[in-house]
Amino acid sequence: MSYPHSPISARQFLVWSALSLGLIIAWDVGGLDLELARWFGTAQGFPLQHNWWLEKVLHSKMQRFAWIVTLGLALMIRWPLGPFRAMPRADRAWLVVGILLAVLAIQLLKRGSHTSCPWSLTEFGGKAAYVSHWLWGVRDGGRGHCFPAGHASTAFCYLAAYFWLRPWAPRMARIWLAATVVAGLALGGVQMVRGAHYLSHVLWSGWFCWVVGGTFWFTVQALRARQKSKALNGSQPP
Repeated sequence: MSYPHSPISARQFLVWSALSLGLIIAWDVGGLDLELARWFGTAQGFPLQHNWWLEKVLHSKMQRFAWIVTLGLALMIRWPLGPFRAMPRADRAWLVVGILLAVLAIQLLKRGSHTSCPWSLTEFGGKAAYVSHWLWGVRDGGRGHCFPAGHASTAFCYLAAYFWLRPWAPRMARIWLAATVVAGLALGGVQMVRGAHYLSHVLWSGWFCWVVGGTFWFTVQALRARQKSKALNGSQPP
């Protein structure tokens, strides 16, 4: 498929992925997750854990809002608005699929993780010991299933849409990318203040969503190129 604007190249995707991965690993190696959690928690727990604004509005209601946004994007497969009109219906559909795949990936990673939330640590009034989220299979005595940050992925999952928007509406794609990153960090920050996540959980959530979205984009492009090649070879006379 030919596009009116240049899509992201494989080299750009790999460079951005590698640079962001390096920054996240640097934070992990620094071991500052627990230090940052202590800014918000005490021996009696996290004072803002059940703050109405943080818990009910910026957590619960934002999750519902995200599903409304996703539903709106799904409806635009049939009834596009604004820059989405320039996109073929197939790309509008793949855009939504990419978002859902990012959500699914985060949920599967959370389900397989034994890492508990900061509010579960004995230091903050819980029963769990601090164990790195990279020690897979090692239980910390808590409920687990806290890595990566699920609430931050409520916004970060929309990174997948960037890849589909860029070839058709590059200016909107840049705005979308910036807004998604800011929203993901903001929602992740809400959960950090409440004691639900470490900063690393938030950062890894964004990275996984970016990688899943990009990998899906390049997979679809590869399949399209393969189908086009087969069609051209099939149309050539013997």
